Amino acid sequence: MLIVGELGRLSPEVPIADPTLAEMGKNLKEAMKMLEDSQRRTEEENGKKPLSGDIPGPLQGSGQDMVSILQLVQNLMHGDEDEEPQSTRIQNIGEQGHISLLGHSLGAYISTLDKEKLRKLTTRILSDTTLWLCRIFRYENGCAYFHEEEREGLAKICRLAIHSRYEDFVVDGFNVLYNRKPVIYLSAAARPGLGQYLCNQLGLPFPCLCRVPCNTVFGSQHQMDVAFLEKLIKDDIERGKLPLLLVANAGTAAVGHTDKIGRLKELCEQYGIWLHVEGVNLATLALGYVSSSVLAATKCDSMTLTPGPWLGLPAVPAVTLYKHDDPALTLVSGLTSNKPADKLRALPLWLSLQYLGLDGIVERIKHACQLSQRLQESLKKVNHIKILVEDELSSPVVVFRFFQELPGSDPGLHAIPAPSAAPSAVGRERHSCDALNRWLGEQLKQLVPVSGLTVMDLEVEGTCVRFSPLMTAAVLGTRGEDVDQLVACIQSKLPVLTCTLQLREEFKQEVEATAGLLYVDDPNWPGIGVVRYEHANDDKSSLKLDPEGEKIHAGLLKKLNELESDLTFKMGPEYKSMKSCIYIGMASDDIDVSELVETIAVTAREIEENSRLLENMTEVVRKGIQEAQVQLQKANEERLLEEGVLRQIPVVGSVLNWFSPVQASQKGRTFNLTAGSLESTEHTYVYKVQGSGVTPPQTPTGTRVKQRLPGQKPFKRSLRGSDAISETSSVSHIEDLEKVEQLSGGQEASEANSPERHPGAPAPLEAEPPGALQDGAQGLQDDRPQVEEPESLR
Repeated sequence: MLIVGELGRLSPEVPIADPTLAEMGKNLKEAMKMLEDSQRRTEEENGKKPLSGDIPGPLQGSGQDMVSILQLVQNLMHGDEDEEPQSTRIQNIGEQGHISLLGHSLGAYISTLDKEKLRKLTTRILSDTTLWLCRIFRYENGCAYFHEEEREGLAKICRLAIHSRYEDFVVDGFNVLYNRKPVIYLSAAARPGLGQYLCNQLGLPFPCLCRVPCNTVFGSQHQMDVAFLEKLIKDDIERGKLPLLLVANAGTAAVGHTDKIGRLKELCEQYGIWLHVEGVNLATLALGYVSSSVLAATKCDSMTLTPGPWLGLPAVPAVTLYKHDDPALTLVSGLTSNKPADKLRALPLWLSLQYLGLDGIVERIKHACQLSQRLQESLKKVNHIKILVEDELSSPVVVFRFFQELPGSDPGLHAIPAPSAAPSAVGRERHSCDALNRWLGEQLKQLVPVSGLTVMDLEVEGTCVRFSPLMTAAVLGTRGEDVDQLVACIQSKLPVLTCTLQLREEFKQEVEATAGLLYVDDPNWPGIGVVRYEHANDDKSSLKLDPEGEKIHAGLLKKLNELESDLTFKMGPEYKSMKSCIYIGMASDDIDVSELVETIAVTAREIEENSRLLENMTEVVRKGIQEAQVQLQKANEERLLEEGVLRQIPVVGSVLNWFSPVQASQKGRTFNLTAGSLESTEHTYVYKVQGSGVTPPQTPTGTRVKQRLPGQKPFKRSLRGSDAISETSSVSHIEDLEKVEQLSGGQEASEANSPERHPGAPAPLEAEPPGALQDGAQGLQDDRPQVEEPESLR
């Protein structure tokens, strides 16, 4: 079995004594190759979705071969790539990942050994892994509990603390807890849902949890307030409660800050409280240089490690290291087990640690820390970016956000507006920055997916972007070049963010000053703003869906997108109601907001009038047809009275019409759609020309027509910021061009109507007969060089 222990180190040339192990390794290699090749072919085909076999069918009696089963697994894994294009389930696994996956197969094979061999092998695997982890992370003389769920280890530790502090708990059960209720202290910056999970696992009521606030005046606002914690402990002791356990953070789940573990350990020793530490910063214990705050975690009673994401190892368990001398209590608490299957949980990690070696483990953690330091140093040189880090020298987590200084604010406190600012303005500015940071984070995640960024909302700072390479770099394969690309993308997005934020207030003022438009304050929209057109039948007090308004906004959206501007337009429901609105996206350049708002108002008004005309057309046509039928029936009755009854008889009527023909006038009706009225056809039959009817109303246009330069897109300010021509001079220059065009057009029109323009010009058509006109034209052609007036025109 020594060969099994060195399986990760053996080269292909060294034969494996156990044929089952050799076959297992070969099958795993072929299976992984098949799955990865199938995924690669699927990505190269671009559009050919693999046939999904996820429809359950009857179990085949003859069974299937391994290739068919793996093909089914591949289809189930990648059959929904159209819905989840960014799935990275088996990407960047590498050879070390194959070793980890081999551990699960080996665990099933080892479980078939006889009991004595199985006991020796599992004991060796468990003891080796525990010893290695304790030495790597500087936790001397510790025990290890391996678990799949990260929070499971803390739940077992709480059971151990209860059994340790309540000696009669095994006999009396919860009656002991009722007489003296235990208290578990959690930081306000702890991971969400941790307290509820502990209460559910332990069967404790929620009042047994105590939420310790973070610092508000001194120190980090994400660190536990030690002075306030001591006050809470004293109050609980006075009420007859038992302070049981304290959960501290060595790297909070949000921003990666570390509590003052040294002071917390002293406080726990004073009051007999169990101290448990968890967090991503515990990975730095493997490095040569460790900050004092994190190094103090080695003196705690227990800690939870997650080597899987730190080292990029799939399907490896989390580990909880603890110190306790009573094996009976650890067995009752579930931290130790006599079942070989529970001990085999450490097998994947046992294989992976041997494959990586100490140097490989340290190198991966060191590389992740270097990535965070590289990003931190680069972001210090970028304007409008604030970095939220606790220790600039050793923080493995970088949290940053975009900010825009308010007038009158302290430059040192970028994210905190001035107290003199109005509360409404401060709240609006906070929501605007949060929406922009959310947009920035999503854009960066799409542009640099290997960075593993996360967008999160903090209570004080607002929306921020987090870069935690310890949790993502080993899995995604993040390199230093990716960090440089991330910084370049941030710099490319800053002009868009600053320009959009500057134009928001101007857009709001323009919309509020324009009749028919309503400004919608949507704090979650990162663009210039949201506007809604109020049509004539709009019920302003109603919050329900407005079909007419939705139709107008749909047409408005189509018209705006046809302009081919640099702005993006979307339609959606209002923030606080179901009414449709137009959402205007980010501005990448200086935008003429007044022209934009005017275009929206004019276009929406035009769409409303056209839609109203179409809606009324059906009713108008129906009434017109009814009126035409009545008038035609009346005309038939008048014709009958005029011609007499005898002329209606077939034979007699023909004879009468032959002797005395009737000169009946042709009467008809035309329906004018523009005017919505019936008109007589007498004009058409007399003059042989169809009348034009009422002139249709003119299409509404803007009061201001902006002249654009060739190639200039809509809503762009022309010549803004130019050194040669200022904005005032450019406007005056355009006005001068308009005056010159008007003067030249008026002069041409006057010359065309004046008889002195050409000496040989003919007179108007009504002044001379056709013969004289022809003679004059002939004289104009023949005598043009003499410049003499024709005889016929004198």
